[in-house]
Amino acid sequence: MNQMIQTGCLCCDGRTHQRSRRAFLRTGMGGLVASTMIGATFPKHAFAQSTFSSDAALQKLLDGNKRFSSQMLTSLNADLAILKQNTVAKQEPFAAVLSCADSRVPVELVFDQSIGQIFVTRVAGNIASPDIIASLEYGAAVLGTKAILVLGHSNCGAVKATMAGKAVPGQISALYAPIQPAVEEAGGNLEFAIKANAKIQANLLATASPVLSGLIRQGNLKIAAGYYALDTGTVTLV
Repeated sequence: MNQMIQTGCLCCDGRTHQRSRRAFLRTGMGGLVASTMIGATFPKHAFAQSTFSSDAALQKLLDGNKRFSSQMLTSLNADLAILKQNTVAKQEPFAAVLSCADSRVPVELVFDQSIGQIFVTRVAGNIASPDIIASLEYGAAVLGTKAILVLGHSNCGAVKATMAGKAVPGQISALYAPIQPAVEEAGGNLEFAIKANAKIQANLLATASPVLSGLIRQGNLKIAAGYYALDTGTVTLV
């Protein structure tokens, strides 16, 4: 996982810099939040009241996906007025999901969950960037989420673009470096690359963040990778 990444910097006239991927994350926002959270005292009301274990939280996501893929949603029957009222002052999500920003992956619907139940972070390619790690650290350390699922999906445009390696406008190419290790593993197979990327990002969360790795060692958190099939609506662990 301690691979070299290449990043472009506009303030340096387009020159690129190489550094350790893990060092980049630890010296970025993720490392800053991690070191801050370790010694912080959080207000008690911020912690989730969920009694789920890490395994049960992950299973609750998968059970919800079974209802979604079989078109037997139950979350839509929830009283939204009551849910809103109960989540004005606090949130108590039982799990977090790092998903691609793709509009075809509506996370709450995919897992048949409603307001306040999933802590969702989204970015193209579902990559574990420093700000994403910081957000998931907050979800786990402050809100008490018991499971984090990194969710790749079929026909992912970010992975396809990384495989193509063509010039793109703006800062889109910043997505390439974190996804490139999965592309190199895949040997030209898009589905394999998408699944490999989800596993790599999940492993990065579990190893590069002292906050998350500490919660894992304590048995208070589980991190897994999943694959969402757009055609069937099913999520499988990878």
